[in-house]
Amino acid sequence: MKIAILSPVAWRTPPRHYGPWEQIASWIAEGLVELGATVTLYATADSLTKGRLRAVAPRPYAEDESLDPKVWESLHIAALFEEADEYDLIHNHYDFLPLTYTGLIKTPVVTTIHGFSSPKIVPVYRKYNHRVHYVSISDADRHPDLDYSATIHHGIPVEQFPFHGEPGRYLLFFGRIHPDKGAAEAVQLARRVEQPLIMAGIIQDRPYFERTVAPYLDGEQISYIGPVGPAEKGALLGGALALLHLINFDEPFGLSVVEAMACGTPVIACNRGSMPELIRHGETGFLLEHHEEAPAALQRLGEIRRRDCRTHVEANFSVQVMVKRYFELYRRIINK
Repeated sequence: MKIAILSPVAWRTPPRHYGPWEQIASWIAEGLVELGATVTLYATADSLTKGRLRAVAPRPYAEDESLDPKVWESLHIAALFEEADEYDLIHNHYDFLPLTYTGLIKTPVVTTIHGFSSPKIVPVYRKYNHRVHYVSISDADRHPDLDYSATIHHGIPVEQFPFHGEPGRYLLFFGRIHPDKGAAEAVQLARRVEQPLIMAGIIQDRPYFERTVAPYLDGEQISYIGPVGPAEKGALLGGALALLHLINFDEPFGLSVVEAMACGTPVIACNRGSMPELIRHGETGFLLEHHEEAPAALQRLGEIRRRDCRTHVEANFSVQVMVKRYFELYRRIINK
């Protein structure tokens, strides 16, 4: 089976720090190689893979302002579709733009929809609904106008996330500093319960950060440490008392939620989007109907057995589980 994986070129595949779509594309590509598939990864030239790397963009455009994103993403996508007949199947992780090429080729295309950035992009998905095989990353993120071949939850390499059996001493916010992710709510909760909070992630909304987070940073109770790479992620997640995921939007998936539970750290999250598909309320964390319920949830953390968090991820959200499901989907599509 010859598979082409189309990864974005905003960040390296796998990413050095931030880049969730690139990270998933990498884990799938490497997992397919382990299963014996012939894999070509279309990504930036500095990307890493055990398969074949096909690169047009020299570097990630998010890391080099001299690169025009539209120019390099156009060249990147075109490179794959001009070579489409070399593959049994193409797996697209580049959102909606590659869909516009699919009418020009015969090779089947699977598109993992990592989320809808705006309702404005839905017409493209709608147009190619019966030509492309769509995969949702959670049941909650399915659009009613589209048909899906499967829901396949993300999986992580659990062995790269060390288990921490003892609760840590700080609360953790891990994600984009953006209103959607509830950074301000995490700060106010930590102040209310007088517990230390560590915040990690890229600043996606600078005015929001300056207004709702920066005034409270004192380096003692509340600290911001910036983006955290793969090498440091496990220790940070595992050392936390709980991960705060006080989101203000319908989360399509939430990798940090699964990564925290893999380390044994329970998650306190708002009950929106994919959260009830990832978290077992009262067993691996707590689902909140309102932000005001968070202090009471913190008081109940002693009810959570951290080993149960780890076991839950091993059984449902490992790379092996994810890749096996994609491989079975590819086989069904190719055989049809």
